[in-house]
Amino acid sequence: MGSSQEILELVNLVSLDLSLNSGYGLELQKPNFANLVQKLSNLETLDLGHVSIRSTIPHNLANLSSLTFLSLHSCGLQGRIQSSLGNLSKLLHLDLSLNELLGELPVSIGNLHSLKKLDLSVNNLSGELPTSIQNLLQSLDFTSNKFSGELHAFIGNLRSLEVLAIGRCNFSGRIPSSLRNLTQLITLDLSQNSYRGTMELDFLLVSLKNLEVLSLSSNWLSLLTKVTSNTTSQKFTVVGLRSCNLIEFLNFLKNQHHLMLLDLSSNRIHGKIPSWLLDPSTQNLSALNLSHNLFTGKLPSKSFLCWNAMKIVNTSDLKYLQDVISPKEWLLSDEVATYDYSLTMNNKGKIMTYDKVPDILTGIILSSNRFDGMIPTSIANLKRLQVLNLDNNNLQGHIPSCLGNLTNLESLDLSNNNFLGQIPQQLVELTFLEIFNVSDNYLTGPIPQGRQFSTFDNSSFESNSGLCGRPLSRECESDEDHSKGTEESLFSGAFDWKIILIGYAGGLVVGFVLGFKFSTGIVGWFLEKLRTQQKATRWKRR
Repeated sequence: MGSSQEILELVNLVSLDLSLNSGYGLELQKPNFANLVQKLSNLETLDLGHVSIRSTIPHNLANLSSLTFLSLHSCGLQGRIQSSLGNLSKLLHLDLSLNELLGELPVSIGNLHSLKKLDLSVNNLSGELPTSIQNLLQSLDFTSNKFSGELHAFIGNLRSLEVLAIGRCNFSGRIPSSLRNLTQLITLDLSQNSYRGTMELDFLLVSLKNLEVLSLSSNWLSLLTKVTSNTTSQKFTVVGLRSCNLIEFLNFLKNQHHLMLLDLSSNRIHGKIPSWLLDPSTQNLSALNLSHNLFTGKLPSKSFLCWNAMKIVNTSDLKYLQDVISPKEWLLSDEVATYDYSLTMNNKGKIMTYDKVPDILTGIILSSNRFDGMIPTSIANLKRLQVLNLDNNNLQGHIPSCLGNLTNLESLDLSNNNFLGQIPQQLVELTFLEIFNVSDNYLTGPIPQGRQFSTFDNSSFESNSGLCGRPLSRECESDEDHSKGTEESLFSGAFDWKIILIGYAGGLVVGFVLGFKFSTGIVGWFLEKLRTQQKATRWKRR
């Protein structure tokens, strides 16, 4: 830490912020964390986020009796949460997320009577939630832990909650109806647990009037609704209902003009995409996942002209993309419900993870449906598009060369369709492209060479009997001349890799994993070990 010893001389210090210095390899060794706490006993604010501590939480931390703000996220903390933390009775904000903490939560956490924000996400905490949690809480984030048991009805006593994020927590049983008491909720994430049974969505829509973010994805739920009205008081920005046994679009989604991300994947929704999703009122939509359903008809060419959030490369042209609050602004404001959300995609063995979806990711994922016809050229308007996955459909015709205009694309999957003709040479211009698949089609001719295409292996092109050229073993008739003309481009350009890739033995599953990070927006719960998904069977509709 350089002059770290000098910090210990500042015995009257009331605020210490060393966060966001991970790029400089900042560590607490000499002095160690316990020394720091012992010397600076007057601290009211302590933020060591991303500082490498690599120790247990020292017992003497409980001596900082004036502490109102404590953030130790991403510090490599180990061991259990000390029960002595319950002595910090003035705490308003406690963030221990993204560490290696384990064991049960101490009952003494209920002594934090002033606590408004509690973030313990992405740890290895276990056991059941203590009923002693106080009802002054406005934000509770336990995402991605190893809790057990049911979500008990006491959660309905936390009537000040604006954020409840308990996705990937291993909870089971039924979702308690007492959630209807949380009338201040803005964000509700119950995704990726083992909740079971039939759930009436109406009680959420009727009671939670302020809800903007809803994720119930990947449980064992069957969602039902009796609401026939297409108007609700909520102004949703994020809706995640993946694997909820839906058979049709829910009426409450209509006229949601603020919607930015919609995930209805892995359901049994049939028919055509509803017309209301294709009109100008959906211009804010930036990420759409309808994969693994039973949709039919043509691709929505008119929508490609309406979805302005997918068109504009300069995010300053869209006001809502400017409203990403900074960490310090968040700390100084009274707004507890600020959130960023993440997206994880598993595509044929590669995992792509995005954070801050509103201002980073745009994607259209229509994989594994029954769409037919050709790819409309209007799709070239969506210049912000980063993910375009249309695999496992009945699409036909040529791959349009205008896809080469989508220069922000990072994933393009057109496999398992009926495309014919050549792969357009213009696709070489997609210099951010990391995932590319046109296998199982009727393509012919030479494979484009150079730039990103030099990184794709056989699996990207297999089962196209007419294709030739690298990486396939089949040579083109003029392959030697062709390779000379493209040799220089193999190493041209500096590639700006903007995605995280992790090896993974997956199948064709393309899934959104919604999560919400409510404090810093730097990293989130999605950086924990990505959950294993069952390998899906590859199938082809011809």
